[in-house]
Amino acid sequence: MTSRKALFCAVAAASLIALPVTSQARVNVEVEIAPPVAVYEAPPPPRVGYIWAPGYWDWDGGHHQHVWRKGQYVRNHRGEHYVPHEWVEHDGRYRLSQGHWERDQR
Repeated sequence: MTSRKALFCAVAAASLIALPVTSQARVNVEVEIAPPVAVYEAPPPPRVGYIWAPGYWDWDGGHHQHVWRKGQYVRNHRGEHYVPHEWVEHDGRYRLSQGHWERDQR
């Protein structure tokens, strides 16, 4: 019975190694189509320990168009501030700068 358990554990461990790993890599999107004007969203009532991350226009490459992503509350990071998503124009092309956290300056 012990060898069966050992074999089961070995197979289980091997199957975990074979699982695909999800990546947190950010892909830079650069397009020639300017995003529409931002949609105003009144944030819902504040939540303790969270900050409001405003909505933004994202790029749907499959459909070659901008799509609106609604704002949402995200958990606050102590000692950091949230920088929202932003489209930046350079030489007639638009690049989406992803929302992210930056350390507060002391």
